[in-house]
Amino acid sequence: MGSGQVTAWNGKNITVAGLGVSGISAARALAGLGAVVTVVDGGDSEGHRARAAELGELGISVRLGDAETLPEGTDLVVTSPGWKPDSPLFAAAAAAGVDVVGDVEIAWQLRGENAAPWLAITGTNGKTTTTQMLASILRAAGLRTAAVGNIGTPIIDVVTGAEQYDVLAVELSSYQLHWAPSVRAHSAAVLNLAPDHLDWHGTMEAYAADKGRIYEGNTVACVYNVGDKATEDLVVEADVEEGCRAIGFTLGAPGPSMLGVVDGILIDRAFVENRQKNAQELAEVSDVDPPAPHNIANALAAAALARAFGVEPRAVRDGLRNFRPDAHRIAYVAEVEGVTYIDDSKATNTHAAEASLAAYEPVVWIAGGLAKGATFDELVTRSAKRLRGAVLIGADRALIRDALARHAPEVPVVELERTDTGAMLAAVREAARLAEPGDTVLLAPACASMDMFANYNKRGDAFADAVRELAAAGA
Repeated sequence: MGSGQVTAWNGKNITVAGLGVSGISAARALAGLGAVVTVVDGGDSEGHRARAAELGELGISVRLGDAETLPEGTDLVVTSPGWKPDSPLFAAAAAAGVDVVGDVEIAWQLRGENAAPWLAITGTNGKTTTTQMLASILRAAGLRTAAVGNIGTPIIDVVTGAEQYDVLAVELSSYQLHWAPSVRAHSAAVLNLAPDHLDWHGTMEAYAADKGRIYEGNTVACVYNVGDKATEDLVVEADVEEGCRAIGFTLGAPGPSMLGVVDGILIDRAFVENRQKNAQELAEVSDVDPPAPHNIANALAAAALARAFGVEPRAVRDGLRNFRPDAHRIAYVAEVEGVTYIDDSKATNTHAAEASLAAYEPVVWIAGGLAKGATFDELVTRSAKRLRGAVLIGADRALIRDALARHAPEVPVVELERTDTGAMLAAVREAARLAEPGDTVLLAPACASMDMFANYNKRGDAFADAVRELAAAGA
């Protein structure tokens, strides 16, 4: 980092909104550059006070129990991703003429003089998996890389740390993109677009616009989903560098400037000479784990970004072979009395659940939780023919029940009112009762988990534990 960076921040009064991981990372980095930092957070728990004490030792002020009042003399507000745009703190900042940016924007501004380029990924679903696949491919090519952004180590820590990278695989949420106006990626992908986080963004149009920011200023490739026209529309609307190309990915046979699938082979017709006539084999569908349709799409998007960076075909194949998905992402749990149990607790919205349901048939579907403003009619309509039955849990289960009644009245539904720790075991037992040999019991909730569980990981763990208990009882 050059001396100009230190000068730019020295003595500047920065208010950091949020005492979470990204907020603490931003506070530490900016204070280290000489900024006068105040962190504000509405919480005042024992954990909050412990984190505040640690920051206090670094000369960082922390104000707990008040997340609405703008500290006097603030020059800039740095927000954590989850804070809504209509938060009172931001209204106060706007009234005072103070800009609000996010931790990703700060990371972009703090990059060193020979900073690694960013290959950026967003979308309603598949971001984390695709980013990890991309990092695996880049590593297989011998490049120094890390998967950062909405996952892993805070991105500010990565760009200001001592370790040097050739390229970064950067997952960006719609929240992060909303607060990151200056980010300009080498190449970027929008995997898909479906209604999500509308309680935060307000409208689907606003949500899509924030996703589309990822294409702004791209230099080599804007990667879009051929099967999701909204992603291509965002490419058309983006202001990119001269020579930047639109690159599609499809589960079908690819046309020129696309990646796709032919006879079980992942094919590149974008980064080859004479792409009108030629194609390059990259990998086999069997190299993708798991080879579910939406995960093959993730692999194609990762491959497109890697190829845009000049990675050779062999590294794409090796990187995909080396990749193992995180827990709770279409994870096989067990087979009990001829019924397969699959944990996709990470399917926290309707788009993810639909992709998961599309991979199996027939299915006994375990769903429900916090809907986050979502509706379920389209999901049920598209998935009804696959359903053997449904078991519904969680706070907003009635929304799914009503959609099933409207669009799949023949599907038997069990609705569980209990929300205690034994609720998942009850759900698994009911699902086992509905299932027949050869069926799949699929946990793909289409909802967030926080009504019943600390996070989707805990929900998935509860499901796996319940399946194991069911297997033990039948042994």
